[in-house]
Amino acid sequence: MESTAQYWKPIWLDLEPHFHQLHLAQAHSNRAPKGRKHDFADAQRLTRRLLSGELILSFVPDSEQRDWRTITRAKVQLVRDRVRLQSQLEALLEETRIKLSSGISELLGFSGRRILEALAAGESDPVELAKLGDRRLRCSREELADALRGQCQPLHRQMLRLFLERLDLLDRQTQQLDHMAGTAMQPYADAVIRLAEVPGFGPDSAQQTIAEVGAQAKSFDSAAQFVSWAGLCPGRQESAEHNPEFSFSQRQQIPAPNPHSGSPGCGQKERVPLSERVSPMDA
Repeated sequence: MESTAQYWKPIWLDLEPHFHQLHLAQAHSNRAPKGRKHDFADAQRLTRRLLSGELILSFVPDSEQRDWRTITRAKVQLVRDRVRLQSQLEALLEETRIKLSSGISELLGFSGRRILEALAAGESDPVELAKLGDRRLRCSREELADALRGQCQPLHRQMLRLFLERLDLLDRQTQQLDHMAGTAMQPYADAVIRLAEVPGFGPDSAQQTIAEVGAQAKSFDSAAQFVSWAGLCPGRQESAEHNPEFSFSQRQQIPAPNPHSGSPGCGQKERVPLSERVSPMDA
């Protein structure tokens, strides 16, 4: 069948128990000439191109792995929502001329959360607010009190309370998804632990990677095919012996480990002196 937005999924779920193998073709590889598109001709063309190997097939994992992907992708979205909410919270504090982030490195840490809760509850004295900070903060009580001098209106306090309540909801939902992911992937806990030991990875990245490619990555014939599918290898576009700069098209669902900062081949471009560069006209 041809992949069209989300409409193929219920049909796939109905057909999956009755067929040994299903193929999902990418829509752009089954284009029809203008003015010649209707259902019966589309089905004939789709079958003909599948038999001749002209279709680009999509990777659709089994039902168990699809459940993993649903959980991990939902968790990634919650993490992004939390980062976005923190940016909105900082913008709200800037509007009230409160520079809390200048004195506290982690705005939503222990000390920051206590101060924000007090602000939302109606406390306006900067000295009393500064006393809620931990003694191990990098700034003194006087510096923290200066950063907390602002004009917090009732509307700002109401918005701050809404942001904090939404933050609590995101944290609870993230914990629930953590538990769901651990339960669903319990049979492959050893694979998660081994992958989490890779430099730049962690438990969350390991679960996310296994949810996307499987515990054994058996759907890929080689490491090169897997790296190409994940978008972690550069493309190659050569014209008249001229190679433009390589670009990566990394998949959003595949977390890439942090590259080493030293070697040019790991995340950095090798700088070539201007005298050694060859102009396209020199050939």
